[in-house]
Amino acid sequence: MNWKLIFFVTLISYGAYQHFSHRPVTHGEGVIASHLPIQNSISQTSFKLNGYSITPLKSFEMEARVLSAKSYSIGREADLSPIDLALGWGPMSDEAVLGKVDISQSNRFYYWHVDEFPISRREIEMNSANMHMIPADARIEKMLKSVRPGEVVKLSGYLVQVNASDGWHWKSSLTREDTGNGACEVVYVKELVVS
Repeated sequence: MNWKLIFFVTLISYGAYQHFSHRPVTHGEGVIASHLPIQNSISQTSFKLNGYSITPLKSFEMEARVLSAKSYSIGREADLSPIDLALGWGPMSDEAVLGKVDISQSNRFYYWHVDEFPISRREIEMNSANMHMIPADARIEKMLKSVRPGEVVKLSGYLVQVNASDGWHWKSSLTREDTGNGACEVVYVKELVVS
């Protein structure tokens, strides 16, 4: 076997792997993550991570469908959060709805567009969010980076505020009802299950 054939077979195999390991997961019509995210008051002290001070604001648990995932390696936020997940629950976990909603992520924001509303604007806004994921350890970071659109994630941890010694800070939203700049959750992920 000559090197050109080996190279060609390797290239085709790699392309097939990339296609099948990153393609969206489908479930058919119906809500697959029916519960609202849960947050509760806590008395948890601040801790250090990668030179930043992390202050838990609320405990946080949720089950949601991954609408989109975006990795980041540039910017201060990437020191802690290498990936954002756009997540949907309730009607925003239903393929019958999502088939009519175009979803994208860029610059740490999540965007959606519809030609015709399958549900109301407010239902879309209140049942989906862009979340900045701060993994608690290397295992969770690896899991987050391998998540595919359509998969269901169950996670628990904290909604947090991040502070740097030079005054820079990054604070999580504490409601699912806001939109626009500052509406994203900053989530310190302690536990993660992907299905």
